[in-house]
Amino acid sequence: MRLHPKDNVGLALTKLKENCSFENVITQNNIPAGHKIALVDIQKGDTVKKYNQIIGFASQTILAGDHVHTHNIEFRSFERLPESDLTNNNSANTVSKSLYSVETASFKGYLRPNGKVGTRNYIGIISTVNCSATVCKRIADNFKEDVLASYPNADGVIALTHDSGCGMSIEGEGLAMLQRVLTGYAEHPNFVGILIVGLGCEVNQVSALIKKIEPNDEQQIRTLVIQENEGTRKTIENGVKIVEEFLEGLTDLQRENVSAKHLCIGLECGGSDAYSGISANPALGAAADLVVEQGGTVILSETPEIYGAEHLLIQRAVTPEVGKKLMDLILWWENYVEIHQGSLNNNPSPGNKAGGISTILEKSLGAVSKGGTSKLMDVINYAEPAKSKGLVFMDSPGYDPVSVTGQVASGANVVCFTTGRGSVFGCKPVPSLKLATNSPMFNRMDEDMDINCGEILDGTINVQELGLIIFKQILATASGELTKSEEFGFGDFEFAPWIIGAVM
Repeated sequence: MRLHPKDNVGLALTKLKENCSFENVITQNNIPAGHKIALVDIQKGDTVKKYNQIIGFASQTILAGDHVHTHNIEFRSFERLPESDLTNNNSANTVSKSLYSVETASFKGYLRPNGKVGTRNYIGIISTVNCSATVCKRIADNFKEDVLASYPNADGVIALTHDSGCGMSIEGEGLAMLQRVLTGYAEHPNFVGILIVGLGCEVNQVSALIKKIEPNDEQQIRTLVIQENEGTRKTIENGVKIVEEFLEGLTDLQRENVSAKHLCIGLECGGSDAYSGISANPALGAAADLVVEQGGTVILSETPEIYGAEHLLIQRAVTPEVGKKLMDLILWWENYVEIHQGSLNNNPSPGNKAGGISTILEKSLGAVSKGGTSKLMDVINYAEPAKSKGLVFMDSPGYDPVSVTGQVASGANVVCFTTGRGSVFGCKPVPSLKLATNSPMFNRMDEDMDINCGEILDGTINVQELGLIIFKQILATASGELTKSEEFGFGDFEFAPWIIGAVM
């Protein structure tokens, strides 16, 4: 498959054997499925183009028919964004509507007193510090399936624990970021009750954290401090009583019909392969456009995984200021990895490379398509509330659990997760839909995957048609239909706040 007439490489949809002939090209060696083949001679130092975008530079002369991968393509920094694009956002006004626009859509959600809408009903037990993590888990362990059977409106009781909360500067960004995450979860509409458990002497004090939570949500939040509750056993006993009170209050909660404008979708990819950028990611982008048309919000993240494709988002920024905020993030990340003697091109994992992705530029061009074609309305910090409707970019690392944790803290009430290699993932309290990029993997892991986007490669459906299917599945999931990861019980251990700054 040649993805654009100006590309000098093509994509092998199936394994190609040496000496195969097609389009006047003869393969020089065996080429795995999903990998690239040179369609013309490419001289050393010349650009390698896919999607009509630069994905790298030839590190040696590449002949037509050669396998193009990490052995003969390299990453280099180059100018991607003319200065005029940072001051002129006219292109943002030319974005077209989806070809498959739908009439006003709705789903059955839980309308909360503060106007937010939940897609699930969970009780959360949050540790302020690692020292209270065991107590949180012991409290949650008292509410297994047999106990919860008496509370049909409850989706579960989950302990949200982490490895931080102390040994950090009281004034530093590390504490501020952790508190944004914990506050975002405490205020999340998928929680109907939150118990915050602290040790008592930590940097991340319960009293300071509770002040950051919106007043509208305080009525569903309780706190315990181990050092003030006679120790571990008594704190667990008191915690169990509090959770029981929360559960008793769920009896009268019912789903009701609400507008799709209340959707906030986290857009994630993990375990990517070369098919991600031509099947699952653009199909999710088509669904994201439909969510935006309905007045909803979609959150794109993973700043290192848009590196090399950031110009495509900046050109769609609603204002020059929004575009500059994204460019500033890119510059911050370049400095951040340089301080730690790293490179943003280190991002493609061994699994990504085995799937045919050669450079971060190639990976980013596929990843950014999850954001669809609508205007970029805002750029926010990690775990900062997503207050704008439309496409929002949230700063985060490329590590999937950390990224999704930030998206949920920012308000995502459904997550859509594309994968080519077969990532298994869940993120309580939010349902996670898994979108497979290719049919072989979907068939091999059909108990984990919700939607097969490999049908695009099979030629049985196009991107826009599959985007509509994904959108409808989002509505069904938001209305209570369980995802495959929920059926397996994923999500108890995937809470992973971004830890940054010195540990002292």
